[in-house]
Amino acid sequence: MSQSERDQVSRRRLLAGTGVMAGGALGAGMTSPAMADAVAGVTGSAGGAFGPGGAEAFGPVRIRPGDPRYDGLLRGNNFRFVGRPDEIRVVGSTDQVVRAVTEAVRAGRRIAVRSGGHCFENFTADPAVRTLIDLSPMDAVGYDPKMKAFAVEPGATLGQVYRTLFKGWGVTIPGGSCPAVGAGGHFAGGGYGALSRRYGSVVDHLYGVEVVVAGADGAARAVVATREPGDPNRDLWWAHTGGGGGNFGVVTKYWLRSPGATGSDPAGLLPASPAEMLERVVAWAWEGMTEAAFTRLVRNFGTWHEHNSAPGSRSAGVYAILLLPHRSAGYFSLAVQIDAGLPGADGLVNEFVAAVTAGTGVDPVVDTRGTTPWLHKMTWPGTGEAGDATTRRYKNKAAYLRKSFTDQQLAAVHRNLSGATGNGSSGLLLIGYGGQVRAVAPETTAVAQRDVVMKAVYYTTWADAADDASSLAWVRGFYRDVYARTGGVPVPGEVDDGSYINYPDVDLIDPEWNTSGVPGRTLYYKDNYPRLQRIKARWDPRGVFRHALSIELP
Repeated sequence: MSQSERDQVSRRRLLAGTGVMAGGALGAGMTSPAMADAVAGVTGSAGGAFGPGGAEAFGPVRIRPGDPRYDGLLRGNNFRFVGRPDEIRVVGSTDQVVRAVTEAVRAGRRIAVRSGGHCFENFTADPAVRTLIDLSPMDAVGYDPKMKAFAVEPGATLGQVYRTLFKGWGVTIPGGSCPAVGAGGHFAGGGYGALSRRYGSVVDHLYGVEVVVAGADGAARAVVATREPGDPNRDLWWAHTGGGGGNFGVVTKYWLRSPGATGSDPAGLLPASPAEMLERVVAWAWEGMTEAAFTRLVRNFGTWHEHNSAPGSRSAGVYAILLLPHRSAGYFSLAVQIDAGLPGADGLVNEFVAAVTAGTGVDPVVDTRGTTPWLHKMTWPGTGEAGDATTRRYKNKAAYLRKSFTDQQLAAVHRNLSGATGNGSSGLLLIGYGGQVRAVAPETTAVAQRDVVMKAVYYTTWADAADDASSLAWVRGFYRDVYARTGGVPVPGEVDDGSYINYPDVDLIDPEWNTSGVPGRTLYYKDNYPRLQRIKARWDPRGVFRHALSIELP
């Protein structure tokens, strides 16, 4: 293999090892700012206000067309979408959000809210949006002793969250591996990452939210809702345990505390951070790869997860991503991570790799192993983006898996990844899931897909707008081929189980691409959808907060 090829493998290794899509966020998220106390050592950059009467260190700022800042703030992470709102309100406190929502409702202006801006669709850049509320200055992270929980503001990136929790208390949350994703949308949609098989989804640790809602009279107000059984607002908390962003209001605070955690010592209220992560990366060349060998490897990956994803499994600490780019990339790879401090960590990883490669008869072109400090791995800059500054046009489609792909699905995967169309920046990710996620009943949180073992992400990225049509056609065709027997979408059943709202895909509500007869919102929320609709009617009776995939009023 040439040095150029090795460099390419190294780059893909980095992307696979950090989980390029694992834990992506719905950037439209009605997210949350965090409240903290100086006694606990609050941190943050632009510094939102903390607590009642806290000083507003930023904003509000109103930016309109003609302002030299306007064009630079129109796009989120996906450059396919560019809005043209009447105003962009950059806010720094809950009070500022209340005023912005009230003014927009009274003026009849459609609202969208952006924290990290990593939405896969155009929810914040819809041409119908007239007021874009930018929460990015609200980025503080700290401990709130009154709530006995950690508070995170919506504009805080996952990297900021991990760094602050680690430095201050040696704790963490089982969130995604892209440090640039905003906590706002990531949390509201469920949130998952490298530690989820061990500790569950992020929302399994969500204690409370503060949400700016708009009443029937159009007036906005801030409401605090917790998971406490006697809380009269508990349904609003429940809606944010996987109900997705942009549905009920603007989350201005998230509080995090693990279920069953007691006491006032913050270091005991969330999972302990690993000290180091052990990672093994294996890559294989497409050249000479037979369909039988490829199919066996992909099936093995799924079968292992079927058999090793029960809550409390000895392998629950093993997290893996199988990155399967189109054959024009030259190779595909497997990245495995585990807390290096777990007993027998190295052996668990080796057992997993042996199970995935069993019977394939192919030798890897790369097989590396190493350990890095956990904070370094989880906050490595520049990873997890769908593209760099010039190739940030992308389309992603997703699905949950309850077991390995069927033979027909595996044939479709190979057919599309080895065909004449497609390129090295398009393909499929299979992401390990299950474990502690499966210990929670589907109705306990808004995340209905609990009996699952993997997530699948079909992706393509490109640079030039002229390639939009061909790129979209490729990934849509790939997805429809895999789910051809169920109307082109992952209808819940023995193998498939719908999709993940933080990987939003408007094709699922388009009858051209979903011919299953199963509504797109059912694919995201399953039996939890009627309850989400009732909560929507209570807290957003006017339908102020909406987007293409939002919860509909009953």
